[in-house]
Formats: sequence, structure tokens, C-alpha cells
Amino acid sequence: MTRKSPQEKKALSYAKDHRNSYGENDKSSRKNIPRNKRNNVRADRRREHLVLAQSQPDDVESELKRRRTKKAYWSKWSDSPLAEIVARALRRRARVGIIDSEQAEAKIAKLPRARRR
Repeated sequence: MTRKSPQEKKALSYAKDHRNSYGENDKSSRKNIPRNKRNNVRADRRREHLVLAQSQPDDVESELKRRRTKKAYWSKWSDSPLAEIVARALRRRARVGIIDSEQAEAKIAKLPRARRR
């Protein structure tokens, strides 16, 4: 196994490391992800209970097999690659006037595999 140069390590870090880009505190995900999963299961149980209580015996099975639409379910967001986060921060700095836009674009061009938006 060959040793990696610092430049290779940096490029791998920008490509493989990810950051939370959802917009909330990253520590709160520890509580919010399990909570949202629980809420989905709880909603299914409530719906099944209502179906059992209100339906006729011959309609129960077909009603229970009906599922909520995929859109109604909560799903996790994937984290963004570090290069994308850094590029977004550089563009924001240029927009606000902290750095020149040419300087920001030059730094973004140096980023490995940064998506150009």
C-alpha cells in the first residue's frame, strides 16, 4: 500500500467527507431522526385502529392493505460533500462582499470535484 501525499489526502477529504446541510443543528439529528421514524409508525397504527373500528368486516382486509403514499412518509436527507459546502460558503462570501467574486471562483476551481452550480 503506497503512502498518500498531503494533496491526495486533502482531495479525498473534500470528496468523501460530508456535512449536514439540512439547516438545523447537526446534534439535533440524534433526536429528530428516531422521532420522525416513530411518528410514521405511530400514524400507521392509528390508521389501522380507525379502520378496524369503523369498517365492515369484509372491507377491513382491503383497507388495511392500502398504504399511505410515499410522499406522506418522512425520509432522511443525505449530507452534502465537503467540497460542495466549501464552494457554497465561498460564493456566499463573494455575494456579501467579504471577498472578490474572481477570488472566490479561483478558489472554487481549485476544489476537487466541486459541483459547479
